[in-house]
Amino acid sequence: MRLATLRWWIVALVCCGTILNYLARNSLGVLAPTLTTELNLSTQQYSWIVGAFQLAYTVMQPICGIIIDTFGLKLAFAGFALAWSLANMAHGFANGWLSRAFFRGLLGVSEAGAIPAGIKAVGEWFTAKDRSIAVGFFNAGTSLGALIAPPVVIWLLVAHGWRAAFVATGAIGILWAIAWYVFYDPPSRHRALSAEDRAAAKAEAETRAKVKPTSAMELIRKRSFWAIAVPRFLSEPAWQTFSFWIPLYLAKERGMDIKQIALFAWLPFLAADAGGILGGYISPFLMRFRIGLLTSRAIGVAAGAILMIAPACVGLAGDPYTAIALFCVGGFAHQAISVLLNTLTADVFPLESVGRANGLVGMAGWTGGLLFSLLIGALADTVGYGPLFGLLGVFDVLGAILLFALLRPARMDAAAP
Repeated sequence: MRLATLRWWIVALVCCGTILNYLARNSLGVLAPTLTTELNLSTQQYSWIVGAFQLAYTVMQPICGIIIDTFGLKLAFAGFALAWSLANMAHGFANGWLSRAFFRGLLGVSEAGAIPAGIKAVGEWFTAKDRSIAVGFFNAGTSLGALIAPPVVIWLLVAHGWRAAFVATGAIGILWAIAWYVFYDPPSRHRALSAEDRAAAKAEAETRAKVKPTSAMELIRKRSFWAIAVPRFLSEPAWQTFSFWIPLYLAKERGMDIKQIALFAWLPFLAADAGGILGGYISPFLMRFRIGLLTSRAIGVAAGAILMIAPACVGLAGDPYTAIALFCVGGFAHQAISVLLNTLTADVFPLESVGRANGLVGMAGWTGGLLFSLLIGALADTVGYGPLFGLLGVFDVLGAILLFALLRPARMDAAAP
């Protein structure tokens, strides 16, 4: 098989992993209205459960990146998938908010490896021009997982109870972990590649092996790191809000029952799929007009930031269906931004350091998401969700401005060979 064909099968495999990652992750959000009632959880206690996941995920992202760079993508990604599957299954045995927060933290520890692993895979298999398209397709798994979570999890809830919902959505990830370990290898060793492509990839890998990986301290001293990390810090609260708070918002402020939530809560994630895939094509399209690689990425981020004004207006919506439509625009916009910011880490940093670079950037993003979730937990019952959602548009516009100011993409494109 030729490299040009096999690499898309690799993207499909990564996409399946991210689907299962986000199915497990979003199970809690979908079950939140049921759990808060049956376990008598307050909004703030629920925010602490969410916060346990976010804190663990935030701290572990750079560590997961280092593990991936050190032990290799094949072993590391399979190990992370096995761990997050078992952690999600354990949720079915929790009764109070403390035990649920503990298992949620374990889930965060293991799920933190998924995105750095995906970016590393794209870096190994794709050239710079095609990376954003590849990231768009594998990143679509994040919203596909979130999309199928409401109908799948609520069906399991109605048919078998909430404990079975956690166990089932976790168990399927074990099968994927086995598949990844069996079928994945880097291009230099993949048995499905032609001998010619393997030899070329091996020569390139040997050349890269001579390059010493950039340490974490060296990375964070670079201006280019902060140019990506700060916009991620500002953009990530939107996705955390969509993933963990939309069902609870629809139940508490819009009066929707669990069946109505199952019918409509997946729509923003369907829009997010479209945004993730189309966002990957923005950069190659703009490059046809002689716009540089990094500049084309930054322009795409700015366009997505403007669209994020829509979910910022959710509090002004006159009915729940208009609110869901605005969330859909936000899902589309955020995933376009996410694809381009994630791709920039593979553009700006050497492949040997992409795992840790993306992990550190992700840590910055999840710090923003964690802080915002705690803010929602502390204020939603008093000021309402509307003003808090309004901040999301402000954050993304500011992030796009800072991306241009710190990265200076036009100057970097002009200096590139």
